Amino acid sequence: MATTVKDMLAAANQAVPRLPPDQAKAKLKEDVVVVDVRDGAEVAKSGKIKGAINLSRGMLEFYADPESPYHNPALQRDKTLLLYCASGGRSALSGKLLKDMGYRSVYNIGGFKELAEAGLETEPA
Repeated sequence: MATTVKDMLAAANQAVPRLPPDQAKAKLKEDVVVVDVRDGAEVAKSGKIKGAINLSRGMLEFYADPESPYHNPALQRDKTLLLYCASGGRSALSGKLLKDMGYRSVYNIGGFKELAEAGLETEPA
């Protein structure tokens, strides 16, 4: 049987803890890497959580693999990663992907608008 997006999201949500905005805000006080997995055009239009790096979901495997020429050194397997997108779906899928690639401490912190409305500081892209 073919896998559906619904199946993939269910597996991702089971594998990657989702933090509500208040817990995400508290986590930001720790040594974490905040990753915005939205596309660049989305980030340019709305801004991002202050200090976040934008690594679009479409290239995440390449950014996360230390053997890739596209590897982003901010992604380290021993760091805690907080992922968000527009609504939490892409960040859940991205979190599962990173866990499958050996990243151990990965959290889905949901959607940008929800986070911004909860008081997380934002900045232009």
